[in-house]
Parts: sequence; structure tokens; C-alpha cells
Amino acid sequence: MFNLVRSLTTAAFVTLSSHPSNSYYSTSRLFRTTTIMPALPDKITVLEYAYVPDVLEKRGPFRAEHLELAQSLIAQDRCLAGGPFTDGGNPLGAYFWFTSDEAAREFVAKDPYVTNGIVTGHKIYEWSVVVQK
Repeated sequence: MFNLVRSLTTAAFVTLSSHPSNSYYSTSRLFRTTTIMPALPDKITVLEYAYVPDVLEKRGPFRAEHLELAQSLIAQDRCLAGGPFTDGGNPLGAYFWFTSDEAAREFVAKDPYVTNGIVTGHKIYEWSVVVQK
């Protein structure tokens, strides 16, 4: 913890010293806007999706609802993160991290990507977080 505080203090000093004295920057502003990644739970439920090959062309009508569903579970602290993985450009599928198996299953049941054939298959499994930042 001491190293983190020292690093943040140093960053604030360096940032402040590079701005004119009449700048709107202040130490309190910098500390209010600095975010620190919270610790992950010991167990995370991972949802893995596989997508149709032409997902970019087909997802359009369903994308907003898909993202709104994910954001609603994030707002409830039931989903930690999610997003696609690619082969260098085209999404092949996606990973989502949930706080419970129930939340992952609810997402699959309500996701328009699933109900409209964008997702060709999915897996839900438990991930034990052993090391983290």
C-alpha cells in the first residue's frame, strides 16, 4: 500500500509541476479522477461465446440491446467485464466475467445475440483466480 500511495503522490507532483500555476489542476482533482483496479473475487464465472463467421454484418440490429443487457448486469455488480476476442480483426467470439453461474445463465437466456443466431455456441465454467495485480 505504501508504494501505491508513494506512486500516486509522485504522479500528482509530476503532473502538477508540468502545468502553469494558474492551471485548473489540483492534487484533489487528480486523486478524485484516479482509479485503482479493485481486487477480483476468488472465483469468477466465465461465459465463452462462439460467433457466426459474418458476425460484423449480422449483429447490427441486436448490438444495442446486447450491450444494454451487459451494462445492466454490470450496474448490478453481477457482470465484471466482457468483450470479443479476434483473429486479428474479425470477432470469433466473446468472453464475459460474471460473479455467479446464475448471472451468466440469465445473460445467455436474455441475450439477443443468442436468440437471433449470432452466437453459435457457448460454455459456462468457473475460473479460480490465483494471481492478480
